[in-house]
Amino acid sequence: MNPESRSPGRGMTNFLGFVGEDRPALSDLQNCVHCGFCLPVCPTYIATGQELESPRGRLHLIRGVVEGRAEVTPALLGHLDLCLQCRACETACPSSVPYGRIMEDARASTMARGVRRRPISWTLRALVLRQVVARPRVLRALFVVGRAYTRSGLPQRMRGDWRRALPPRLRALEAQAPVLDARPYRRTGNVARPVQPRMRVALLLGCMQGELYPRVHEATVRVLERLGCEVVAPADQSCCGALHAHAGDAGAARSLARRNIAAFEAARVDAVIVNAAGCGAAMKEYGRLLRHDPGWSERAQALSSKVRDVLEFVADQPPGDGLGPIDADVTVQDACHLAHAQRIREAPRAILRSIPGLRVREMHTPDRCCGAAGLYTLVQREMSQAVLDAKLDDIRATGASVVATSNPGCTLQLEGGLHRAGGDLRVRHVIELLDEAYREGDRQSEATRQSELSRDSLNSNASNS
Repeated sequence: MNPESRSPGRGMTNFLGFVGEDRPALSDLQNCVHCGFCLPVCPTYIATGQELESPRGRLHLIRGVVEGRAEVTPALLGHLDLCLQCRACETACPSSVPYGRIMEDARASTMARGVRRRPISWTLRALVLRQVVARPRVLRALFVVGRAYTRSGLPQRMRGDWRRALPPRLRALEAQAPVLDARPYRRTGNVARPVQPRMRVALLLGCMQGELYPRVHEATVRVLERLGCEVVAPADQSCCGALHAHAGDAGAARSLARRNIAAFEAARVDAVIVNAAGCGAAMKEYGRLLRHDPGWSERAQALSSKVRDVLEFVADQPPGDGLGPIDADVTVQDACHLAHAQRIREAPRAILRSIPGLRVREMHTPDRCCGAAGLYTLVQREMSQAVLDAKLDDIRATGASVVATSNPGCTLQLEGGLHRAGGDLRVRHVIELLDEAYREGDRQSEATRQSELSRDSLNSNASNS
């Protein structure tokens, strides 16, 4: 009997196995030849040295459930839960094991069963993702509170005079709180239109980027407009569903995907531009997410084919002129879902190298996870911190003054770690640095123009006299 079709397992009616349409496929699992190439790139294996905290170990557990040799127990779920889903193992794997989708399928098919013995972290994820992240009004209300906290002056006290008096856990949580000092970016409709547009593109606003880091959206729109793109932001778009899919809530992820597909179809654009690596990776995989839905699968594939990370898109455009210098040493933090899921590594570096005066200083392991991983910092605090500490050590060793990222989760995680450790390192999205270079070029051009006008005026006055 095919293990994938076996119900619920060896005749035992109470056997806790994987159920539903998202069960991990044995054909995917059989690709693993247990070679161990995944071990030295897995952050949790590096931190623990435990086989079951490695991709190879987790695949062994999942296959055991699929074949009816193991049950979905709290202990097994604990090993799955500790996975960051950074997908570095996919890059290292010589057998092309699709670890990311196997892990998402395992979590989704466990959620579908509704196993009562799930770790509390799985319940917390589902609650936060469905009741907060997927509800724009609730999420925005929380950010209103966060902005009031930033303006109150309390963060300065918490990180200054009061720091030693705070309990360690509260200190750690406060250090991760973002500085919400800018007006959120919520513009929809036509947000940019050059005089002679070369193409029409749509911008994914997402659920977090515009609230946490509105300057990234502003920089993205300015750069796209400079490159001749008409930019629209459909009002009916929603959260991309990446966090829900990673947490196993495939039903919510599919609902959000359908909404986005309909919104971006109606926009009639040449490309959908995403400036959050995790969101872009999820949207490029909408076809697989909706593979069992005959009414949406083809539409999902069509939309996915138009999705471009903003750095991927910009690097493919004809080089613009007018870049001014930025005198800075910059190191690149490769977002996991840009480097490993989307396989985009050169684009951010090519953009940075095009900026005069900017020096790129590579980390020893620039593509190793920073420990953010969506809600991982909330549900796996100790491991998240251990992974982050290793990343911060790598960053400091470069001597850079700026860390260039491509995902809001990475930015938030790194900023929290740097605030806690002290120092003057800044975290910026690559597109912000490119936008800054363009604006510096504009300032220099304007200064040159004014100088020439002034010189011409002096020469004219001298000849008249």
